[in-house]
Amino acid sequence: MKTAAETRHLLETLEADYPGADTELVYKTPFELLVATVLSAQSTDQRVNIVTPSLFARYPDARALAVATPAELEPLIHSTGFFRAKSKALASLARALVEQHDGQVPATMEALTALPGVGRKTANVVLGHALGVPGLPVDRHVLRVSNRIGIAASDNPEVVERQLTSRLEPSGWVRASDTLILHGRRVCKPKPLCEQCCIQSSCDYFSAQSGRARRSSRASRRVRTPRR
Repeated sequence: MKTAAETRHLLETLEADYPGADTELVYKTPFELLVATVLSAQSTDQRVNIVTPSLFARYPDARALAVATPAELEPLIHSTGFFRAKSKALASLARALVEQHDGQVPATMEALTALPGVGRKTANVVLGHALGVPGLPVDRHVLRVSNRIGIAASDNPEVVERQLTSRLEPSGWVRASDTLILHGRRVCKPKPLCEQCCIQSSCDYFSAQSGRARRSSRASRRVRTPRR
């Protein structure tokens, strides 16, 4: 795994390519971001952004959402997928916010992850983007990109979060996550577009792939035509 200095340099290079890196979820309040992030599971930010305006017009805060039934929520969020489970989760989440936090979104990891349907990634999104508390959300894109370029070495999101935060200043955690997410969506996809990558020369994955290609090429040249 790369050193802290190498990690910071790679992220600075990537951040220069994504100067406006931010969450692509549209929100106005911590409550809206919390709901939108829950809805984004197994969906896309673009799809969630289509759904949330009508949802928030009807349920603008936790108190309004807390009295909604899953049956009322399902048609509004149907297109995000897993709408039955998400409807139940949102109703339970809103009730917990009202009962335990007077309808406000708490500003600690412990309180957020104690809420129904809220995991560490969702909590970090809300803390870092809406509440001003340093957080480094690790989603599938962050996992893939950080392991490929060699600044992390684990398939466990919490382990990767610890590896990255130990190498970066807290003030840079949110931007690092947003940058890695955008790079994973646009360039370092499951089938990567390495020719478009600004850190290609420093990427462990690209180096390994190039090495395999060179070895394969040399091996093919050594193959002789069988004698008759």
